[in-house]
Amino acid sequence: MARKMRAAEDYMHHLYVHMNDVDHFVIFSRLTHKQFLSSATSLQNLLLVKHAYEDGSFNMHTQLDFIAPEDLPSFAKTDFKGDLCLVDFRNEQQVNELTPTEQAELLYIGHKREPVASPFFHKLQNRYIYYAAPEDQLTKIYFRFLADVEQLMANLFNQMIKEKEGTGNFWRRKSAKQIPAIDTNVLRSWRHYMKEGALLSLSKREKPNSCYSIEIRTLVDYDFPDEVWDDLNDIIKQQYDELILIS
Repeated sequence: MARKMRAAEDYMHHLYVHMNDVDHFVIFSRLTHKQFLSSATSLQNLLLVKHAYEDGSFNMHTQLDFIAPEDLPSFAKTDFKGDLCLVDFRNEQQVNELTPTEQAELLYIGHKREPVASPFFHKLQNRYIYYAAPEDQLTKIYFRFLADVEQLMANLFNQMIKEKEGTGNFWRRKSAKQIPAIDTNVLRSWRHYMKEGALLSLSKREKPNSCYSIEIRTLVDYDFPDEVWDDLNDIIKQQYDELILIS
């Protein structure tokens, strides 16, 4: 009997990733700001460069809103229809020291989705610059440390696995040590696929043995992430380039 072809909806999640390691940014698709906030490393305060959020705090020096750590949960739950650009920072005093030129560079990023020079500001010591354009199904993130790319993805997938394992009868829930998890170094070993543009598809496999897996398919012919979702079912029918088993 021929094996039944899987459809896109048979997977837990699909994530498009295209890394530019020279300029330290990654294009994602199907990564929400809530997922970023819960998966990124060492986030404290967020300076809102472009947004439609009405409940943030206000910085008088830059005339920009920001999100304090205690307000992150509420901010993460908000649905945004327009573009969102934010920069992390440690404390407000750093923001108050920004020169007019540095403030202009921040505004340029919010307008052009790219920096004038470096995306990493010495005074802010920012680890990321995050820009989401929901209409284009695109999220662009600059990473000061490229190792944070795979850490973010591992945290994202592992959180999804934990949520999947947490369903059902309370007494049958697995302990934290038993819940499958992907190691960051495993993802890092396949970074060369992400440099070309790749689709990572997470699913739970029941046969031959129950485990989770991530299928990696290179997508070198796609210039725009929204095109990936138009062709998703056809893409899934193609043989994956690599299979990561998580058990």
